[in-house]
Amino acid sequence: MANQGAKKRKEENSRHMTKLLRLIIACNVIYVLVRMLFFYSTFTWKHWIGLLLTTAAYVIPYQQLASMAKPAYDDDGELFDGGFDMSTGGVCGYLHDVIYITSFVQIMSIISDKFWYTYLVIPAFGGYKIFGLTRGFLSQSSEGGEEDEKTRKKREKMERKASKAKIMKTRTR
Repeated sequence: MANQGAKKRKEENSRHMTKLLRLIIACNVIYVLVRMLFFYSTFTWKHWIGLLLTTAAYVIPYQQLASMAKPAYDDDGELFDGGFDMSTGGVCGYLHDVIYITSFVQIMSIISDKFWYTYLVIPAFGGYKIFGLTRGFLSQSSEGGEEDEKTRKKREKMERKASKAKIMKTRTR
């Protein structure tokens, strides 16, 4: 009973990775069947490059997620960590986003080649995050500058409120 959480996480991660693998295989099969069999006359070398690009965009995040989801065992072979929680945000969420965007682009590119421009969302979001990070660093360094009167009065008021003794009322029975 000691490792029930780790066992549960291991099973959840296994199911989740299986679902992701099925999504990847389904999208590739649909793309290859529809694009190569039904629209074979319009299938050019650019589509081969697109297929290789989407394959790489599937494989790299999937391998990273698989390594994160891999359970850890101690020297006796007993499970002590069920792997990373796949429902958390951060890098794990971004890797899922790349897989989902890739599946969208691959399926929708059957309809129109213009959907390949959707891939620009990934570097645009990365630039947005980097800009926010650098802006945060730059604003911290400029905090030593002057503050306007309104901000100063608001800060002083908050400091006075915080310095007052807090009175707690209790219920009597």
